[in-house]
Amino acid sequence: MAKLKLGAIADDKPVRLTVEFPAPLHRDLLAYAEVLARETGQPIPDPLKLVAPMLARFMATDRAFAKARRPRIQTAGDG
Repeated sequence: MAKLKLGAIADDKPVRLTVEFPAPLHRDLLAYAEVLARETGQPIPDPLKLVAPMLARFMATDRAFAKARRPRIQTAGDG
């Protein structure tokens, strides 16, 4: 069985956003939800609920983003 990057979805209080996806991305999201449901044994009633965990996972594993967010320590040579 394939090892997906996304695991079970935590139930958390959401913040409502409105976004538009290209049709191919939406189809891929639906397909991902089907595979995830089979892998985890949990039904995915709304595939759009996958978007937030996917974005969180993406940002958590983006090294350049993590580096940019770190506070910069000034040294004596910094102006």
